[in-house]
Amino acid sequence: MLSTASGTAAGTADWQAWAAVAVFVGTYALIVTERIHRVAAALGGAAAMLLIGATDGGSAFYSERSGIDWNVIFLLLGMMVIVGVLKPTGLFEYLAVRSVQQARARPFRVLVTLTVITATVSALLDNVTTVLLVAPVTLLVCERLALPPAPYLITEVLASNIGGIATLVGDPPNILIGSRAGLTFDDFLLTLAPLAALLVLVLIGLARVMFRTSFGYDAERAAEVMALDPRASIRDRRTLVQGLAVLAAVVAAFVLQPVLGYEPSVVALLGAGLLTAVASVRTQDVLAEVEWPTLAFFAGLFVMIGGLVETGVIGHVSNALAHAVGDRELGGSMLLLGGSGVLSGVVDNIPYVATMAPVTADLVQHLGGDRHHPMWWALAIGADLGGNATAIGASANVVVLGIAERAGRPITFWQFTRHGLVVAAATLAVSAGYLWLRCFALR
Repeated sequence: MLSTASGTAAGTADWQAWAAVAVFVGTYALIVTERIHRVAAALGGAAAMLLIGATDGGSAFYSERSGIDWNVIFLLLGMMVIVGVLKPTGLFEYLAVRSVQQARARPFRVLVTLTVITATVSALLDNVTTVLLVAPVTLLVCERLALPPAPYLITEVLASNIGGIATLVGDPPNILIGSRAGLTFDDFLLTLAPLAALLVLVLIGLARVMFRTSFGYDAERAAEVMALDPRASIRDRRTLVQGLAVLAAVVAAFVLQPVLGYEPSVVALLGAGLLTAVASVRTQDVLAEVEWPTLAFFAGLFVMIGGLVETGVIGHVSNALAHAVGDRELGGSMLLLGGSGVLSGVVDNIPYVATMAPVTADLVQHLGGDRHHPMWWALAIGADLGGNATAIGASANVVVLGIAERAGRPITFWQFTRHGLVVAAATLAVSAGYLWLRCFALR
């Protein structure tokens, strides 16, 4: 009787796992082909996961392992509110004019400037926070110089994901890996910051080739921008000072998170609440600036991925990867790097790393390694860089697509992905060489 019950349960689990895969693949196909809006596709996919029983309300809304990541949702919401308060002050116009003037209004120099700034800031801030701050500046720069914004926005979001590998707080998967492996902020900085700097140079070189037709120089527009006084852009100095003070406090709390113990989402919400309370702004105007469709898309995506987690699909993939690694330290590290890169381009890297971290810990222990074992670095690099491969591979990608759409300059799934795939493949290849050189050839 027990055997029959076990067999029935296993059959149900297998059916749900295959159904969950079908729902995810079908939804992904709708997002890729853009036959319906990506928000509708994600919410529809989430509803289908609930209908087939791949997940349930408790897991979808309350599970840390397979539910909606409310830390991400509320981090986005808090930072969007802060940006919404700062936007009417003229800060972004000021930064746009200053950045163009620093680059002498030369389009490629502008791209390099914004790319380096984005990558550097992403090492200290969450990638999503970085692009929320940089994207409005970029849109204004492109408007001033009559440039297509897509190449600049795409390059910046790719830079944010690359810069995020440099530190423990640069990308959420790094925090998960650091906690599991016992790696410190300095461990990440000393090991991966040099790689991040190298990959930014690779990205700039690729952008020069991929977007070579987007750097047309308009001498008349350039002269107009060079003649502007950036200070004239500031319209509300009092709110600007208040906003910058709160933003600085939020950034400091992000960096000091290991000491303070507050989640980034809590910090962002506290900052947003404080700023809306003290600034002379109308709450409804600020809330109108929030990218609500982007938040809904994330919620749907998290529920879908949770269905894959609950039915064991992601666990099976992770275990298969671990089995393929075996006792081969070098080959296993390269397989983990490449496999993580591929999978993180399809599913969000946070649940993937959460699932793979204990498997990696077992592998490291089996191989007699310590917290500096190359397996940990392979997992971090692959998960962080793989997100560049597709338009939904990383949270920052989705946010930038939402900002571009709201500004009336939409970026399609394939427009992003055809460039992201090239960058992801190139940076993963360079990273493989770096990992071999640092962890095997020179140790």
